[in-house]
Amino acid sequence: MADKVKLELVTPSRLLLETETDMVVVPGGDGDFGVLPGHAPLLSTLRPGTLAVYEDDAVSERLFVAGGFAEVGDNRCVVLAEEALPVAEITAEMVTERLKDAREKVAAAETDKEKEDAERGLKIAEALEAGREASA
Repeated sequence: MADKVKLELVTPSRLLLETETDMVVVPGGDGDFGVLPGHAPLLSTLRPGTLAVYEDDAVSERLFVAGGFAEVGDNRCVVLAEEALPVAEITAEMVTERLKDAREKVAAAETDKEKEDAERGLKIAEALEAGREASA
C-alpha cells in the first residue's frame, strides 16, 4: 500500500493542483470525507466548501471549491470542480462583491430556473465567505 494519495484538482480552465499528500478532506455532497492511502473507491458530488490538504498531520493548503465531483481510487483523488481557488486568494472585497451580486440576482429572479440558479450562486458566495473567515 502506498503511503501517499495523489491529488488532482481540475477546473474547466486548468489543472489547479497536482500533488502527493498524506490526506485530503473533501466537502462532499453528503458531508466532508477524508481520503487516506488505501481508501475504498468512491464517487461523490461536491458542495461549495473548503478542500483541505494535509501533510504531517497539519493542513498544508486550503482550496475553495464551488461544486463538482470527486473520484477516489487506487491511492488517487481526482476533484473536478466547477470553480476553485486557494483560500489565501479570497479577499474581503471579492466576498462582498459576490454576495452583493448573488443577492441582487435572487431578488431579480422571475422564473423557477432563474430562482434556482440565483439561490445556488448565493450558496456559493456564502460558502466563499465561510471559507475566508475560517482561514482568518
